[in-house]
Amino acid sequence: MIKVFNYLFATFFPIRYGRYKGAKIGKDCRFYWVKYSTEPYLITIGNHVSATMVRFETHDGGIWCFRDEYPEIDIVKPIVIGNNVYIGYGCIVLPGVTIGDNVVIGAHSLVSKDIPSNSVAVGSPARVIKSLDEYKIKAFANGDKTKLLSKKEKKEYYLNKYKIKN
Repeated sequence: MIKVFNYLFATFFPIRYGRYKGAKIGKDCRFYWVKYSTEPYLITIGNHVSATMVRFETHDGGIWCFRDEYPEIDIVKPIVIGNNVYIGYGCIVLPGVTIGDNVVIGAHSLVSKDIPSNSVAVGSPARVIKSLDEYKIKAFANGDKTKLLSKKEKKEYYLNKYKIKN
C-alpha cells in the first residue's frame, strides 16, 4: 500500500514529493516522473527548473564491487541545479554534479561533470556544445509563436504549415 501511495504522490505531486523526500526545490519548477536515489536530501534545485523522466543519483553504485572487502565504504556527493534550467527527457545526473544557471541539457544526456551557466550540453557524457545565446538565436529562427494558441488553433496552424491533411 505504501508503494502505491508513493507512486501516486510522486506522479501527481512531483514537487511536493521531492520536498517530502528531502530535496530542496525552488519555485516555479515543473517535474514529470522525476526519480531520486537514496539521498534526496543532498539535492538542491533552483527556481524555474523543468525535468522530465530525470534520475538524480547521489551515490556511486560501482563501489558494490568492493563491498565484500570494504563493507563500510560509500561514495556519496550532493547535486546542485541552478535557476532557469531545462533538463531533457531521460537524463541522468550523477553524484557531485553542479549545473549552473540558464542551462539546457539535451534529452538522454548523462551529466557526469559540472555544466557552466549559460550553456547547452548534450550527450553521454554530457558536454557543452554551444552557449545559451547561440541556442536562443537558432530557437527563434526555427520557432513558431504558437504557445498561447488554443489546442484547436495550434493544430490548425501546424497542419497547415506542414501541409498535412486531416
